[in-house]
Amino acid sequence: MATGDMPEARRSSPIDLGLLMLRLGVGATMIQAGLIKAFDFGTATAFMESAGWRAPTFAAGLLTTAETAGGIGLLLGLLTPIAACAVMAAMIDAWAATVSTSAFWAEPFNVPFVSAFGASALLLAGAGTYSFDARFFGRSRWPGLITITLFFVAIAAAVATWVLLNGVNPLHLDKPAP
Repeated sequence: MATGDMPEARRSSPIDLGLLMLRLGVGATMIQAGLIKAFDFGTATAFMESAGWRAPTFAAGLLTTAETAGGIGLLLGLLTPIAACAVMAAMIDAWAATVSTSAFWAEPFNVPFVSAFGASALLLAGAGTYSFDARFFGRSRWPGLITITLFFVAIAAAVATWVLLNGVNPLHLDKPAP
């Protein structure tokens, strides 16, 4: 059987290795971040409370769950669009929390910023051949309608979470007064 005749889930290329590497990097980063919060949940909650988040226990729980479950999903390439959506939403808010206390764009190239973009790349490109999505569902990518919808759901979830639980605008142009 020629490579062109193989089902999508069985074909692989260097792109699939690249997607695997991206999944491993972003997934492991998110699992580590989530487990740190899970094993010291009191500190995570206290941080959210000190930063002015409403319902800090709920907010810390959302973040911990999104990072841990999303990271596992990305690492395995299992339900990748949903996992990437969760990671994107969490990392957009984490990035906003980083820049909300300084001038806009003061520190954009940090872990939350890069992780959000890595998750969005995986959401749009798919998990690749070396994934549970390819093995279980016979697809290394999900349909465009699903991925584009989840891309916008992640952004909407991040904005809604920020506004409802934090209540401030992180996208200011001036450094706030001390």
